[in-house]
Amino acid sequence: MFVGWDWGNTAHDVTVIDTAGGRLDRWAVPHTEAGIARVLAKLACHGDPGELPVTIETTRGLVVDRLLAAGHPVIPVHPNAFHAARPRWGAARAKNDPGDSFKLADYARTDIHRLPALAPTLRETLELQALTRQREDQLALRVAAVNQLAALLDAHWPGGKTIFTQLNSTIALDFLDRYPTARTAARLTAARIEAFCKRRGYSGRRSGTELLDRLRAAPTSASRLGEPILTQLIRAQVTLVRALQAGIEALDTSIGDTVAAHPYANLLADLPRIGVLNLAQIIGEVGPILERVTSFDQLAAETGIAPVTRASGKSHTVAFRHATNRRARQALHTWLDNSRRGDRWAAGRYAEARARGQRHPHALRTLGRAWLRIIWACWRTRNAYNPDRHDTEKQPIAA
Repeated sequence: MFVGWDWGNTAHDVTVIDTAGGRLDRWAVPHTEAGIARVLAKLACHGDPGELPVTIETTRGLVVDRLLAAGHPVIPVHPNAFHAARPRWGAARAKNDPGDSFKLADYARTDIHRLPALAPTLRETLELQALTRQREDQLALRVAAVNQLAALLDAHWPGGKTIFTQLNSTIALDFLDRYPTARTAARLTAARIEAFCKRRGYSGRRSGTELLDRLRAAPTSASRLGEPILTQLIRAQVTLVRALQAGIEALDTSIGDTVAAHPYANLLADLPRIGVLNLAQIIGEVGPILERVTSFDQLAAETGIAPVTRASGKSHTVAFRHATNRRARQALHTWLDNSRRGDRWAAGRYAEARARGQRHPHALRTLGRAWLRIIWACWRTRNAYNPDRHDTEKQPIAA
């Protein structure tokens, strides 16, 4: 038997079919605990969960977690692949939830030998993935909040933006909290600014006179906002930036502790120029792929390092791979760009690719394919990366 699960944010449609393609059962349930529990209970009535694969158009989420916990083999199908297969059920490519759940089940019935099941990811890897992704989200929010603060200062007090280089630095936020408007800073002197900086351990190597000149050189705003309102606006935005910064710092601490205890960390920790955060990103995003792939080519494809080749008759093209795990590719690209600055072999591979006319992103992917062989070897043998031990895995640089 085969199960197709058409999932949604508010409702789900589930169909069970037999090996001949005949429909045995179907349920439409809301996205509630009672609805999901009902489907899982009914599926258990059809037999051992381990013998009842479920096909679904996603690789993660609450439904996937519940199915894996119940013991069902979960077969994730990429929406693009499923869309391309629709003509087999009719030229019109009709679409509705009951029909899609049946088609997903039937797709597994005919092509299950081509569709890999989703293996449960190691809990420590999921935790690291969640931490790094939340940090990325918090970082984007901080950038937006700092930009909003900069826009507010540009409109109402340009001097508050120019006195310190980094607007999200602790001393810049302290300054804006203490002097939120031009009027509150009107009586500042070089001595007062130096005393303010000294109390906060300022290390910018700029004298009070230079900082005061920056403040005075900024254009004067003609804002018509009242002093109390402007003070409230500036301090509210400063509070928001501080909160986001504190959250990022707390996540950094947690990521450092978690990656140090991760069972994969020792395999990759000695890769050149890989920092704690980037190591955590690679483990969190590439780790789940490593846990389920069965070949290097599959690893290269799922991380977006390998291109897509299309050959037919006299036509032969090699194109950028769009259908891939973008977070994994970005985590690898960040490290690849650093590795060429800290490893002679990597620098040579990159320079060789650039000499062949490849642009920077393409050259990084060329270098990445070589590095990925090293990572694959470390994973497969469970031996930590060592430049001497893995020299045989490194593809030679062309003379």
